[in-house]
Amino acid sequence: MSADETAKPKRRPNAWRNWSGGVTETSTLVAGPTSETAVKALVIGASGSGLKIKSVGSGHSFNDIATTEGLRLHFDDYRGLVSVNPDTNVATFRAGTKLHELPKLLGPYNLALANQGDIDAQTIAGAISTGTHGTGLGFSGLAEMVKSLRMVLADGSIVYCDERTHPDLFEFARLGLGALGVVLEVGIQCVPAFRVAASEDALPMDEVVESFIERARSNDHVEFFWFPHADSALVKTNRRLAPGEEPDESFAPQTALAKFVDEEVVQNWAHQLVASLGSVVPGVVPKINQFSASLMGRRHYVDDSHGVFVSQRRVRFNEMEYAVPLEDGPEVVREIQQLIDANDWNVSFPIEVRCAGADEVPLSTAYQRESMYISVHQYVREPHLEFFGAVEEVLQAAAGRPHWGKLHTLRHDELRELYPRFDDFVALRNDVDPNRVFANQYLTRTLGE
Repeated sequence: MSADETAKPKRRPNAWRNWSGGVTETSTLVAGPTSETAVKALVIGASGSGLKIKSVGSGHSFNDIATTEGLRLHFDDYRGLVSVNPDTNVATFRAGTKLHELPKLLGPYNLALANQGDIDAQTIAGAISTGTHGTGLGFSGLAEMVKSLRMVLADGSIVYCDERTHPDLFEFARLGLGALGVVLEVGIQCVPAFRVAASEDALPMDEVVESFIERARSNDHVEFFWFPHADSALVKTNRRLAPGEEPDESFAPQTALAKFVDEEVVQNWAHQLVASLGSVVPGVVPKINQFSASLMGRRHYVDDSHGVFVSQRRVRFNEMEYAVPLEDGPEVVREIQQLIDANDWNVSFPIEVRCAGADEVPLSTAYQRESMYISVHQYVREPHLEFFGAVEEVLQAAAGRPHWGKLHTLRHDELRELYPRFDDFVALRNDVDPNRVFANQYLTRTLGE
């Protein structure tokens, strides 16, 4: 098949929706290129016809960052490992590679990601472009692990960039919101594969909030989940094991059965039942949450890093997440607790709290400040606007920065106040995409015309 044939957009069902089902759109054309030559031809052809272009990954963003009425590019057939540098441990992947594919691809090289979030369905390009992260003050989000990018710009040029080649583009495109070009390949700094000793404990919520910063500073990774209306929270604390290190006997290897029971039976089947019941009979939510919290118990186990960091999420929900300054975080959590109690809301999904170290990625939510991430969720069949709106006011008052791929209402004038290099990003966008080939409604709201 010739490059021209490969590049020709194939007509297929053009309706698209995100994972939660809260965002839908219908594009004029859909294409799944299999080579960079095809992407180049598609960009030149679409932009010449006046069509806007947007790349879409797995649809795991909760807002409309991936929508377009023009040409939608998916990279389902542009995946896999390109290369591994044995001297630097930098692994380069094609844009459509899913995070859950990385352990198998990196296994022969005994490498792993240094850190990651609890969902691994995203594409590597989508994950870095929206600021995906895990937890741990000694670690950053995926974007700061990026060491190189290969991209197609609005004029159709194919550009490789890193810290020495096109450094300005590289600096911003690591977390570029899809506004600067189409990402073709991502070079990620990996680390030698490692195991993790994982602890899960149910503790009094007041104690968890009060001690969170101390826990974060004294452990590799820590996060907690609190079911509103309950007095306790589930605290997850993970310690990275040194090569050859064996934990004490209380940490047993995680069996397939134990993992199935925890992830499928408890986290998915039971949670689906609880959320569905709560959507029909909201008044039972507080009692159900209290019962769910009472079931949370002590669990210690050992597994490979991705086996600990990642959990399956099959129950559909909407989510909003903000990063607030770490030291202010506990008080912000208390304010949200008080807000829920004062409004008598029935919130069936837990509030999740994580943390990250300061980084130097200009549009990172953790840019130059240690951060506490506070996420609120609501089952897809339950209304969320009033709850999210009120919580968002609390988070904004704390100088919170919204996750780029999750629900928020901030516009460019407000975001400019939160990001010291916001105008530098916009200026670069003006240079590389002056005609806004990659624009959509989300980018217009967040970055301006």
